[in-house]
Amino acid sequence: MSREVLPVKPQPDLKLLATFLAVVRRGSMADAAAELGYVPSAVSQHIAALERDMGVELIVRRPGSRLILTAAGRSLARAAETLFDATARFQDAAHGIASREIAELRVGIYPSAMTYLLPPILATLRDRRPGPRIRLVVVETDEGVPRVRSGDIDLLVAYRYLPEDPPAPSTALTVTALGREPLLLVAGAEPGRRRPVELAECLEGEWVSGHVHNPDRRLLLRWAGELGIAPRVTLETDDLHSMLAMIRAGLAVGLIPATLLGRGQDAGVERVVLPPGVAPLYREILAVGRPGGRPPVVDELVTLLRAAVRDLRSRH
Repeated sequence: MSREVLPVKPQPDLKLLATFLAVVRRGSMADAAAELGYVPSAVSQHIAALERDMGVELIVRRPGSRLILTAAGRSLARAAETLFDATARFQDAAHGIASREIAELRVGIYPSAMTYLLPPILATLRDRRPGPRIRLVVVETDEGVPRVRSGDIDLLVAYRYLPEDPPAPSTALTVTALGREPLLLVAGAEPGRRRPVELAECLEGEWVSGHVHNPDRRLLLRWAGELGIAPRVTLETDDLHSMLAMIRAGLAVGLIPATLLGRGQDAGVERVVLPPGVAPLYREILAVGRPGGRPPVVDELVTLLRAAVRDLRSRH
């Protein structure tokens, strides 16, 4: 005669599982009831209901002795502990997310800022308080903006040479101004020179800049047009350190972001004196993110970056 197979619920009731685990921990219905704030009969009913749902005996009840788990009961206890542990971790993570706490912040940053601007800021954040791990991605602005939109980067430290250039605020992007980084016109230092280099002396020489469609090149040409001059750009490179090397070698003059010339990095170059009334050049430094709530560490990072850019400008 075949034994009737009772239907099994696809997932046990979590309340019944919690009662079952309390019984396993305590070893008796009465002790479990005291822990949970139930009467003993309610605990007994929960265990019976769970066994009906599972279609198998979980606990052997023997008068006058501790409860004994069956093989099925031991298996269910292990699985339930795993389930409740995972649930607790999930609740902790969900609470952290709701509180805008994250495990990792992915920050995109252009190379010169990565080298000269960010290290002391990261050291300050590390010493100030524990927080999420900051993962750095070195990326130029034009490549970083799409990665912010896609979610691959959480925050992008970017630059903008001309106001009409991207990035611009949109439904997918937030753009926070961090300040203006001076762009300095510099020439190679000449030993024994006793007076500053003036702009007029540079007009017949060679200039170094980015390629023709690069934002720094377009800014240079716009600025030159407003002054009525025509700098002869014969050396083109996207790499600022290469530009600086050419200038140090006396091969050209060019516009260099102040970041690369601070803290003792200006050896071998000297600033070109601009005519009276000529407005100094700069590029905007920006923090680009996505709309919505952001974790506190982002606000801290933005505040420190803004202060660093302000300090940079005051020194030049």
